[in-house]
Amino acid sequence: MPTTAGLLTAYDGVAATTLAADAQLPMLELHHELTSTLDRAHELAAEGAPAGTVVVANRQTAGRGRHGRVWQSAPGAGVWMTMVERPTDLQALGVLSLRLGVLLADALAPFSAASIRLKWPNDLWTDAGKLAGTLVEARWRGSALEWVAIGIGVNVRPADGEPQTTALDAAVPRASVLAVICRAARRAAAMRGLLSDDEVAAWVARDLACGRAVVEPTAGVVRGLRADGALLVETPSGVQGILSGSLRFAR
Repeated sequence: MPTTAGLLTAYDGVAATTLAADAQLPMLELHHELTSTLDRAHELAAEGAPAGTVVVANRQTAGRGRHGRVWQSAPGAGVWMTMVERPTDLQALGVLSLRLGVLLADALAPFSAASIRLKWPNDLWTDAGKLAGTLVEARWRGSALEWVAIGIGVNVRPADGEPQTTALDAAVPRASVLAVICRAARRAAAMRGLLSDDEVAAWVARDLACGRAVVEPTAGVVRGLRADGALLVETPSGVQGILSGSLRFAR
């Protein structure tokens, strides 16, 4: 477990106290290095950390994405963070990744000359490659939701050895990016119910896949998004709503 001696007092020259106040966070931990900010956030949540607690690392040695994939987290190459939230609306939990995508795309747009697109269910892209990703991990006690850890990674430079990645505009301050994504994540976590018509429309407006042929999560052509977060895919047997899986385009 990290000790207070291993904590940083500033992030790219901005004091931790200033960052916490700017993003209205009750608790902010800044680390030079962690295995994963998700792991540390779960530790803090289990100890009773309040909703809105954020863990940030300058480097992750074992950052992770969906299905156990590795998330490249080199020192200074991006914003690597996890937020603890304690939502009570299980309908909203099911669409949290989608809400995060829409709100993060809007929050990051001022830092990117390229148009930010959304790739179901949890990635942000531009035409040049993957820009950011989210990972929501829930912890339960029986049937009761105790907390969620919202992991967010945003590239400020393309990941080394990962040709299908891109980054924000050069010289974007990481502290500014951290502040806007914290505010976006808090807003997303506070929302209730399924996606509204406006939210679905906002997703579709940025959808990387709409109208394109895919081979996963099923073969067909993507036709949009449903209010419960399901990907709508037109197949020979009709339009299917798919709630889980990964998206892979046909060649």
